Amino acid sequence: MTNLEYFASKKWGVFHHYLSRLQGNVQKPHNQGLGELPWTDIVDKFDVEKLAFTLYKMNVGYYFITLMQGTNAMLAPNATYDSIAGTKPGEACARRDLPDELFKALSKYNIDLCLYFTGDGPWTNDEIGCKFGFVHPRKNISMDFCQKWSSVLAEYAERYGDKVKAWWIDGCYRDYFGYTEEMYELYHNAILKANPNALVGFNDGVKQFHTKNYSKETLICGEFNSFDELPRKGIINGALAHTLAPLGYNPVPNDYGWGAPGIRHPEKFMADYINAANTVGGVVSIDAMCYADGSFDPEQEAVLLKIGEMI
Repeated sequence: MTNLEYFASKKWGVFHHYLSRLQGNVQKPHNQGLGELPWTDIVDKFDVEKLAFTLYKMNVGYYFITLMQGTNAMLAPNATYDSIAGTKPGEACARRDLPDELFKALSKYNIDLCLYFTGDGPWTNDEIGCKFGFVHPRKNISMDFCQKWSSVLAEYAERYGDKVKAWWIDGCYRDYFGYTEEMYELYHNAILKANPNALVGFNDGVKQFHTKNYSKETLICGEFNSFDELPRKGIINGALAHTLAPLGYNPVPNDYGWGAPGIRHPEKFMADYINAANTVGGVVSIDAMCYADGSFDPEQEAVLLKIGEMI
């Protein structure tokens, strides 16, 4: 069985945005009333055993979680990041190695761990973003930035090795940022050097169809704002057809419900979509709300449990 066939057999998974702007934000329900705690203390609240058991009951095959997104806050320790950013352990990078703990908890139920990273670094933090070389308005990305930022990724990839089955690298925009094949190569090599069997996708934004972005990627990023587009086949130019869209619903214009509570589609619609994608050999990731302790929005949890029964 190839690595693509193996991951396709997992059928579907859950995707969580776990970020300082959500779980660390006192104005968001994701914070659970924890208040303005340091990011590393927020990460300490995550109950990996409870999450793993909930995912097991949902009958999912894999689980994605964000290592970071835009800010200086990282989900796990990273000495390379601290060295470049000039931060001390625990200031930007959480002291707890949550991905490693998640791997151990998920392994008990044969659920694979997958990680989200970005291609634009801590761009919202002017001081640290400047040290890496990429800040607002995020134009004209440089090879120097990519070398620095891929070295941060390399430390994570080496630490986790084959514990991580797939990497979803966001913010790798060709037109808007100026990403090139040579730049993608840095991230790609960092991951595959540590785990030659890992699936890797580089996101170039929401597309009309399931399309491949980087010549060597093995995972179609498949970002959509709703579960409307089905892949035409399971393998597209050597990459696994993958869909990622939000279950949540937000009535705010241009907010498509990423990381939000609520139900955009009922369980039968979702189960039918996943089954249809699985029939052609693709996989589906459902973005759901995540509280600081790793628990689900109750309404979404109920729907995801029913979806699991129908797959």
